Amino acid sequence: MQFNPQEIAALAQADATPRMDMYAFIHKALRAYMSDTLAGLGRMDADDDLELNQTCARVLQLLEFCRSHLAHENDFIHPALERHMPGSAARVAQEHEAHVQAIDALAQATAQLMGCVRERRAQVAHALYGQLALFVAHNFEHMQYEETAHNAVLWAHYSDAELAAIHDALVASIAPDEMLVVMRWMLPFMAPAERAMMLADMRRSAPPQAVDAALSVARPHLSQREWDKLARALDLA
Repeated sequence: MQFNPQEIAALAQADATPRMDMYAFIHKALRAYMSDTLAGLGRMDADDDLELNQTCARVLQLLEFCRSHLAHENDFIHPALERHMPGSAARVAQEHEAHVQAIDALAQATAQLMGCVRERRAQVAHALYGQLALFVAHNFEHMQYEETAHNAVLWAHYSDAELAAIHDALVASIAPDEMLVVMRWMLPFMAPAERAMMLADMRRSAPPQAVDAALSVARPHLSQREWDKLARALDLA
């Protein structure tokens, strides 16, 4: 575990224009999704059949979302890294393989919990909680490495316009159902200016129904104050 207070101190005095960061917003979504799912598993009533099934379903949905996210990075970002600096994606690519194995194991453990006899549920649920916590912890460090080491390579070899093109191609590959999950976990956990900027960009490039869908999945998870700020920024009725 490494901390870098010098980075924060330098940024606090920096005058440079921020670069295009393909990782920033989706990683906010992942951190929120993982944290919420882990907390939900920790407080689950294992004796309540409905709650058990709903919580386990949420864990499985998170795992499939993580699996898809790995594929998107493998298919779009890693080739961009390797194109200009061979080997720069190797560490994370290896970690992605380990994450796929962990996802498979966690999915199997979740299925075992769902089929467990009532007397054993609480112990199995606690063990699954611990294993999911380790998975989340490693992913948090993994994402920080991508945001620093990978971005350093991308920023050294690509313009912001080129990075935006890679990002747009990645986003275009995401199925509509998955995109709604992205919006549900991304928009509520962005800063207000980030949220407004993303939706304004969507207005310019996406069909109106896509923007409406994004707003509909985000609104229940925004406070009234957050919604009012967004409504003012986008001039919503």
